Amino acid sequence: MQDECPGGTTPPPPPPSCRRVGGGRGRRGASQSAIGPLKVSSKRLKCPLSGSVADMHPLGKSWLLLSGFVLFYFIYLLFGGLVFSSLERPVEEQLRRDVDTLKQRFLNQSCVSAAALDHFVGQVLAANRYGVAVFPNDSSDASNWDLTSAMFFANTLVTTVGYGHTTPLSDMGKVFSIVYALLGVPFTMLVLTACVQRLMCPLVAAPLKQLQRCGLEARRAAGVHFLVLLALVLLLFFAAPAVVFHAVEGGWSFLDGFYFCFISLCTIGLGDFVPAARPGQNFKQVYQVAVMVYLFVGLMMMYLLLRTFHKMADLHGLTTFLQLPRCEESNQNEDREPIVENGHTSAQKRPSYNSIGDR
Repeated sequence: MQDECPGGTTPPPPPPSCRRVGGGRGRRGASQSAIGPLKVSSKRLKCPLSGSVADMHPLGKSWLLLSGFVLFYFIYLLFGGLVFSSLERPVEEQLRRDVDTLKQRFLNQSCVSAAALDHFVGQVLAANRYGVAVFPNDSSDASNWDLTSAMFFANTLVTTVGYGHTTPLSDMGKVFSIVYALLGVPFTMLVLTACVQRLMCPLVAAPLKQLQRCGLEARRAAGVHFLVLLALVLLLFFAAPAVVFHAVEGGWSFLDGFYFCFISLCTIGLGDFVPAARPGQNFKQVYQVAVMVYLFVGLMMMYLLLRTFHKMADLHGLTTFLQLPRCEESNQNEDREPIVENGHTSAQKRPSYNSIGDR
């Protein structure tokens, strides 16, 4: 057998008889040489899948970052609610005890002087300004600084609505309000801007493209789209919530609810109508959380409406006529498809507002 398979530096292919003698080792060596590159290539294929967020698709990365912003926003509200509740609730309870003591002293007096009456009324009004009432029908065990109420206050603080129905009682609460708002207001605007950028294509650019396909000129399509969007915002974020507030609050009329929605979403916040402020409110915590979500989504839609109006003014030349800056196209690189895919650019797939107006 050795004569049939002579050794050397480059041995010739073994005959069938020699393959049978060294077949096991030959097959094992051949299989190892063939499997080796496959293992390397499989590892190379797994590397992008096991990478960090930077290796993700731009579209998924964009929505992941946006979800993280929104989640951090609600965590920020929760953190503010916990701090405000821990700082203000003991002071509020002490104020309630002081008012009750003052009321008992006033009732025990046999002859009330004008000065004592003025002092009592002044103390009652001061306590009422902080949400503490002395009347039996207004008093309740519910605190104005429980967790959900404190989160509601933090929400009105960072959204600049500021109803003024509750204000910090302690000096530490006032200092924390300043620091909390300095960080929270810009971050809230950033989150709202990021959300609006993601909504510009499906709610603005795509409907305009569809209207132009139906034969409308660019400027007329922009006007029709803005009117339709305005009608939807009025219906979904003013009229429908007004009906809900009229049903839940009891003492509010439909006009009061509509008025509250307008004052809130325009960030005026007069504070003459505040939800969940009625004593004995059913499901108060759930109601306050729902109002916070409504304020966030409503402010986002109002910002979207303003940007749509600004872009419509650009198409009609109003900003140029008034020498105002044009509404620059937002950077949507994170929300687009790859630049080149199957020989087509992403700009040919997803229209932008400015590209529609130039056609």
